[in-house]
Formats: sequence, C-alpha cells, structure tokens
Amino acid sequence: MKKYLIAVLSLLTLSCEEQLDLGPVANLTDVTFFKTAEDAEAALGAAYAVMNAPIDQSLDMTSTDDAIPFLTGAADRPLLWRYNLVSTNTIISSFAPAYIAINRSNIVINRLKDIPMDEGLKSRYIAEAKVLRALHYFNLVRLYGDVPLVTSETVSLDGLNVERDPMEKVYEQIEADLKEAEAVLPKTYPVSESGRMTQGAAKGMLAKVYLTRAGSTNGSPYWAQAVAKAKEVIDSGVYDLYENFSDAFALTARGGKENIIEIQYLTDIRGHNLGRGFGVRSAPIYPGGGAGIARPTASLFNAYSAADKRKAVTFLTSFVFNGATTNLSIDNPDPTKAVAFQKLWDKTAKTNPGEGTSVPILRYADVLLMYAEALNEVSSAPTPEAYAALNKVRQRAGLDKLTGLTYQAFKEAVWLERRLELVFEGSRRFDLVRTGRLLDAVKAETSFGRNPTIQPFHVLLPIPQSDRDSNPKLTQNPGY
Repeated sequence: MKKYLIAVLSLLTLSCEEQLDLGPVANLTDVTFFKTAEDAEAALGAAYAVMNAPIDQSLDMTSTDDAIPFLTGAADRPLLWRYNLVSTNTIISSFAPAYIAINRSNIVINRLKDIPMDEGLKSRYIAEAKVLRALHYFNLVRLYGDVPLVTSETVSLDGLNVERDPMEKVYEQIEADLKEAEAVLPKTYPVSESGRMTQGAAKGMLAKVYLTRAGSTNGSPYWAQAVAKAKEVIDSGVYDLYENFSDAFALTARGGKENIIEIQYLTDIRGHNLGRGFGVRSAPIYPGGGAGIARPTASLFNAYSAADKRKAVTFLTSFVFNGATTNLSIDNPDPTKAVAFQKLWDKTAKTNPGEGTSVPILRYADVLLMYAEALNEVSSAPTPEAYAALNKVRQRAGLDKLTGLTYQAFKEAVWLERRLELVFEGSRRFDLVRTGRLLDAVKAETSFGRNPTIQPFHVLLPIPQSDRDSNPKLTQNPGY
C-alpha cells in the first residue's frame, strides 16, 4: 500500500476538518474529482486509509477475560471491564468512525462507474471497496446488532438521519458484497501492491461470516458454508503458516503468506502505538515510555503450556535497560512491574507512535481454525481433515498433535486454540459472543477485584449517545 501513503497521511491530517465542514468538501469533490483513473485510485486509497476505523484492542480484551485495564488509566476502560457500561463510554464509540469508512467505500462503489478508465481496473477497485464495506458492516453488526444499512454516498447532513435495519438485512448485504468481490478480485498482487483486498480476503471473510451466523446452533446450514469457503482459501495455494510463530508478526511479514487481510504501517512514518500502548507502564524501553493501557489476565497467561512457543512471543515477562534486568509479574498490582503484551511491538521504532508492524485482521491460522471448527460441526465429530487443520496450528506452536477427541472435546480444543493463537487480534469478544460463552467467561475472571455486573443484554454494546444525539432515529439497544 506504499502508493497510498501520501493520501493516507493527508486524510489523517484532515480528519477533524472533514467532520466539521462537509459541505465545501462535497462541493469541491463534485466539481473537480472523479474524472480520471488517478482520481479513482485516490478515492480507493481514502477508503483504505480508514480501514482501522472500528478496531480497538482494549475493547476486545478488557470486555472479555483476556486483559485487565490499569485502574489508574482512562476511567472508561475499568467501567467497561466491570460492565458498568453506559452509552457515553468512549471505548465503545466505534459507530461513527465505521460509518465514515463505509461512506468512503460507498463513494468508490457509486462514483467510479461513471469514470472513463480501464473497465477491468474499475471493476477491481469497486470490488476492493465492497470488501472494505463488508468488513465495517460485519464489525458493526457483531458489536451493536441492528444498524443502519447505507449503501449510497452521503453527501449532506440530510442523509444522516437513518433508522436501524435488521441484522439479517445487513448480513445479506455483507454476503452480497463479498460474493460479488470474490468473483472479480485477483488471487495475488505484485509486491508493490501488497495489502490490497484479494479473492482470498473475500472468501476468508465469508467463511467467518458464515461461522458467526451459525453461532452455537447445531445443524445450522451455515456450518457447511463456512467449511466450503475456508477450504477454498486453503486450496488456493496462496497462503501458509510461517515456520516460526514470531515471523508472522515481524516487519518482514508485511504482505506475507500468512496475512490475508492486514492493516499495513510504516515504521516512524505512519505507525501504530500497540506495543508501547500495551507495554510496561513507564518502562524506558519504548519511545516516550510504556503507556500500560492493560495487562494480560492470569487465566490467559497460564492457559499457555510451558512448551507453547507463542507465549514468549505474545508476552513480555522481563526487560533489560542499562544493564539492569526488571522481572515482570502476572499478579503484581504495580503497573510498572506487570507482564505486558508485546505481540505487535515494533522494537525498531524510534518515535511515538511509530511502530510499523502490520495489524492482522485475518490470518491463515484463523482460517485453519475456522475450517476445523466448522468441519467438526458438519460431521458431528472431528474428521481427519479437521484434525490436520487444528494440528497444523498447534505444531507450529511446538505442541503435540491431538487425536481421539469427542465432538465436544474437539470443539473446546479449537476454542482454546483460537484464544491462544489470535489474542490481541480483535477476535476474543466476537468468538465468545458467537459461541454463547461471553457471560460465563467474564464472570469467571474476577482478578483485581473485577466483580463484573455483566447481564445477557451485554452481548451487544450500547449505541453511543453522541450518535443518537446526532441522529434521533437511532433507537437504543435493550438494557441501556
């Protein structure tokens, strides 16, 4: 995505202005833009620039059993962690950023058809935008349930007052976008174009959509559909696991064989802050010192066996600075002595935020585990193919192959593997909700005086109050 860098940086600089002054921007665009292939590419770059709109690792982990927010940090994180959750909590405010991103995708989808340019390239750009739109809507329905389904460009404030549509209708649009995209997108791109949406991205997302829609329903037809799409990704021959788990998150993995959908960053140019942000509080090993947003739970940390190679990659348990070693603890309440997440930490970054490691949205390991889980459901027992997919992930982690499991034991083994493999990648909350385990998992995690007041309605987040103030037609989810 290097060719989009200038557009990305410009959009980040103008993000506040675009919300405050929509009219002039729209008028300027109508007159001077969407005339050439270069304009089409820039518009698509703008859609990619906000690809991370609904992603928040602290939301995923502190609302589950994976992380504990430091109680001296932002007040809204401990409130979410304890499920004292109200609609003004800033950590759950993914609604508006997602719709800004959706609108940019809609612009590409709606406007490019009138641009005189190569028809094949035009179709591909539109297909890429459809995958991006599907991604944002998929996150929205999983977080909030019913949401407004907007598939045309919003050009004025008059278009902002829209009602929520049923989840079923939104899922139908997600599925349609992904099916249309997979028929158009290429399997791969040249290295210079890495990071763009591919056929495998559309198929892999479809597999996850079907897995999510199957939920915890035995005999759901979505299980077989998840199997079919995951197998298409596996059989494509495009993707594979790196030999070492750590290599999947290295700077050299950008555009690599394991990342099916990723957000690419450039060290000290356009970086993220996930290593320092979730690093050891005040530790001098990060530019500006560690922020210490949240620490891993003991239940997560101790779920890794001694043989699991992923543990050392995922967690920082000690560090050396100026020749002195600081050992970190999983239960010491001192945030400067707490074990930290380091999975996505770019240790070469010199600025804050400047970390350039890619943030994975969908990895090949995820597809293998989806395939194993769905096959087990379809066959009501683990098949040899299901074992092969699960064990491929386990063996890379240094673990023994599993054999001889019952249907239920295999299902639980896959669930555990997903937790250990995909932590810090935005999967835990979605996995717990779709399998009906969120309440039990949260209630079981009571360390550091959590005492969560979680209720069944908490499987959906509240519609942010700021968005309801802007759009009176938005109703609130039950319980809030």
